[in-house]
Amino acid sequence: MYRKYAHGMYCVAMRLVQNQADAEDLTQEAFIKAFRKMDQYRGEVAFGAWLKRIVVNRCIDFLKARRQHFVELEEHRLVVADADTWEVDAPVTAETVYQAIGELPEKYRYVVQLYLVEGYDHGEISEILGIREATCRTRLMRGKGVLKERLKEHRHVAES
Repeated sequence: MYRKYAHGMYCVAMRLVQNQADAEDLTQEAFIKAFRKMDQYRGEVAFGAWLKRIVVNRCIDFLKARRQHFVELEEHRLVVADADTWEVDAPVTAETVYQAIGELPEKYRYVVQLYLVEGYDHGEISEILGIREATCRTRLMRGKGVLKERLKEHRHVAES
């Protein structure tokens, strides 16, 4: 079981924490937790999905624990981008987008990462983060707006 899922779970952890040693440790910790809680796996979802949720939760807990103090953007000053104004001006690599996501304020970064990269829906994200679905939707919309602005600053998205 470990051999089957270890690499995929490591990749999930790496996308979230962006540090090889931390991703390895968190993957190991998630497997240990999963093996200890195996009796709680009910088969309602695929085992890989259940394990991925444990990895994601462990990574988020880790990131929250080592959170650095930063000044949050004032919500009323944010300009939310329309979804249909995304035009690529120059080649954008996945690494560029991951880096820009990593620079988002924490409350947006988690939602954007879980939705766009990990493929969770709003219900799952709200459950993982302990927020309401409406809050999840708002943070995703605003996070995508901030992400677009960051990419514009680096001239990766065309002004429209």
